[in-house]
Amino acid sequence: MKEVHDHFSHLSESYKKFRPSYPEELYLEILKFVDKKDNCWDCGTGNGQVAVELSKYFKKVFATDISQKQIDSAAKQKNIFYSRVRAEQSGFEENKFDLITAAQAVHWFDFDEFNREVLRVAKDGAVLAIWGYGLIEVTDPTNKLIRHFYKDTIGTYWNLERKHIDHAYETIPFNFKQLNSDSKFIINQNWNLKQLEGYLNTWSGVKNYMKDHDGKNPVLEWIASLKSIWGEHEKRKSDFLFFSKPEGLKNKTFFIQI
Repeated sequence: MKEVHDHFSHLSESYKKFRPSYPEELYLEILKFVDKKDNCWDCGTGNGQVAVELSKYFKKVFATDISQKQIDSAAKQKNIFYSRVRAEQSGFEENKFDLITAAQAVHWFDFDEFNREVLRVAKDGAVLAIWGYGLIEVTDPTNKLIRHFYKDTIGTYWNLERKHIDHAYETIPFNFKQLNSDSKFIINQNWNLKQLEGYLNTWSGVKNYMKDHDGKNPVLEWIASLKSIWGEHEKRKSDFLFFSKPEGLKNKTFFIQI
């Protein structure tokens, strides 16, 4: 099985504060394909933002992550049950879940083992919803500077798993049939430069760069160069291009490409 790495424990508070949330329309689209709403598993829950939203619809939400610090900082609800386990070895009983989700997380998993675990713990007709988002989009010339920072400044410091984000998860193997959806989603933010800085500091590529450069943070110099374009206190529309892969399992198998 693939070796597990915890990349985000040291970023738990920043992750909670600066990572974007997902539009309500996404959850409603996924839930259209879920027949029963007894048990849901949010895998790689991180700060628990998905678990909290799903707790509004499901009797019980089981949220797991490999980072105890992420779990400790996650939002709590009476019907959310957090635990520290691997995605590929959940420890849940068979045929338990009506919906399984993994938001901006599945690229870290051992794909074959995770697929097997999903099939083991999912009910007949359950849905597996996998989604994530790509590089932030603002306006030119800001976008050019962001892409330069992403590819040229820290490009060689991204973990290999990042390539799956760049390819919108098309490189990740799933063994389920497809059901298309015409819905398109964008994560809309209205950020000032400080918020953008906070978000960039949650990037694993930035942390890897800092490890190799005696703690020097490349974000600081880059943000300083952006002030004349962005404005130090101005808020600007900042969007994340969104990709999503909900899939149905077992007897009622389907796959939704959003």
